[in-house]
This record gives sequence, structure tokens and C-alpha cells, in this order.
Amino acid sequence: MVEQVKCVHCKAIKYIKWGKRKTENRGIIQKYKCLACGKYFTPDEGFYRMRNSPEKITAGIDLYFSNLSSRKVRNHFRRHWAHNASHVSILDWCRRYTLKVNKYVDTLQPKLSGEYYADETEIGRRKTTDIFWCNVDWGTRYINATLYSPNDQSVNEAVEFLKKVEAKGKPKYIQTDAAKFYPRAFRKVFYSNKANGLTVEHRINNFHKTGKHNVRIETVFSKIKDRVNDFRGLKALWSAPILMQGIILQHNFIEAHTTTGKVPSELAGVKLETGDNRWLGLIKMSVKL
Repeated sequence: MVEQVKCVHCKAIKYIKWGKRKTENRGIIQKYKCLACGKYFTPDEGFYRMRNSPEKITAGIDLYFSNLSSRKVRNHFRRHWAHNASHVSILDWCRRYTLKVNKYVDTLQPKLSGEYYADETEIGRRKTTDIFWCNVDWGTRYINATLYSPNDQSVNEAVEFLKKVEAKGKPKYIQTDAAKFYPRAFRKVFYSNKANGLTVEHRINNFHKTGKHNVRIETVFSKIKDRVNDFRGLKALWSAPILMQGIILQHNFIEAHTTTGKVPSELAGVKLETGDNRWLGLIKMSVKL
């Protein structure tokens, strides 16, 4: 796939090549002169003015969201890369590109099965706990809605979360546990006078009656919590939701599911030409927005 070069100043596609510039860590980069605005530019592929190579940056992001803490990623770089990066830089990369890629994937329209499983769980952050709400489409294993909140579980928080679920399309059903706030939240979001009831089936799994947990969403939470523990917990409130979203991107677009053998986005019919380095491909696609 040939990528079209655009002026970073005026977005014009009329240009001429104008020499090359040598960078310390990203090699030789082609320079251009825009014939529309007369300014000089180098194409922005998502790594403009970054002091490390795209391959190293995306390797760091992948390692961090896979299982390693930022300090363990730094130690890995010390052993394998001549130009090292601090653990702070690695966290900055993760936050920077999570925001960039997430903005892009929000424009995609995955084809989901409509079999939704939703729940909330506690996430440790410093000396407190926050609540992470999550909805997974079980047919594809695609996570299509999340909410990170410093507040306790409540009807208002559940309503905010369910509105995010609703914005992604109408499902066949949503299964939750028997928490008291869910029925009230469902009535606030999905009740219709015309239907004389809920427009979406609410399946309630009561552990005290069935002896079974809401297992399908719990398997997702188990995976997420393992990664948060590998991070040595989350720190700042402004940073925590971004890093949690990075874990979701890793789940949806990077790693193949152990049961299905496919990446959830592929099962959801989202065809992306990312190449083997999926983070690199997603970052380059996000720049086009």
C-alpha cells in the first residue's frame, strides 16, 4: 500500500523532493517542499521529532501492555538497544500513542454478535481503589465500551457506562451480575413507553441462586488485573484511564485470543493492513485522521 505524502502545514499534495536529512536514531528522512504554501516539511508518520526509532517505540509499547512494567522494559532496552530510554519515556510513549490510536479506532465500526457481558471491578491506584466498568461482545471477544471512575459503584455510574454501551449499537442482550443498581440503570437508559418495557434484554446472573459467576466477563477482568499487577499498580488519576485504555487496545487489536486464535478486531470484521508490527501500523493509520 503506497501512502500519499501531504504537506504537514496546508495538507496539499503538490510537492517536490528537497534533499534529505539525517537523524541520529531514525535514519535518513526525505525532505519535501510544498508547491502550494512554499514551506518545507518531512512527512509525519506519527513519530515526528521523536528521539527513538518507530520500531523501538512500538516494541516498548507492546512489551508494556503485554506484561512488563516500565522499568522492566527499560532494562530490556539496556540489554538489546544501544540508545537507551528511561522508564518515564516508555510511559510517555504508551500514553501518547494510546490517545492517538484510540481516537482512530473510535471511527471504526466492528460487526459484533450482540451477546454482551458487562461488569465492574476494583482497580488499585496508589492507596485507593477505583472502579473499572467493561463490556465485552462474547461472539468476537471485542471490548466495545469501558468506563474508569474514581467513584464507588452507583446508579449514576452505571447509567454513564450503559450509555457508552448503547452508543456502540443495540445488542441482543446484556448480561450482568445481580448488583442492585443495574436494574435501575437499565430502566433509565433502555426503557421505552412504546415497548412498555426495556428495548434491550437484561439478563441477570445471581450467584447466590445459580452458584455461578458472570464467568465470561470475569475472564476478561482476570487478564486486565494481571496486567495492572505487572505494572506495580496505577499511579496518577489522570494517567490511569489512558493506560487502562491501552490495555483494551492491546486486547482488541494486537494480541490473538487464546481460545479463538484470532485478534478480536479480526473476528469483528475490522480489516486493517497493519503488518506484523500492529502498533506501528495503527499509529501510522491514526496520523491520517
